Amino acid sequence: MPRLALMALAVCALAVAAAVVSFVEGSFVGIVWVLLAGISSNMAWFYVRKAKLERAQQAEVAG
Repeated sequence: MPRLALMALAVCALAVAAAVVSFVEGSFVGIVWVLLAGISSNMAWFYVRKAKLERAQQAEVAG
């Protein structure tokens, strides 16, 4: 898995944890954390997909 995808996944997990803590404390700032989790999960998905496509292209050229 690409390094950027792992970092985005870590940010996603931390944002989800922050959202849970925020909502448990009764703060609606958790909505911002939920949005950040969504963006970072999309980034992780993008980088994983990009790496798969690059590997497939390299295999196509080599084979």
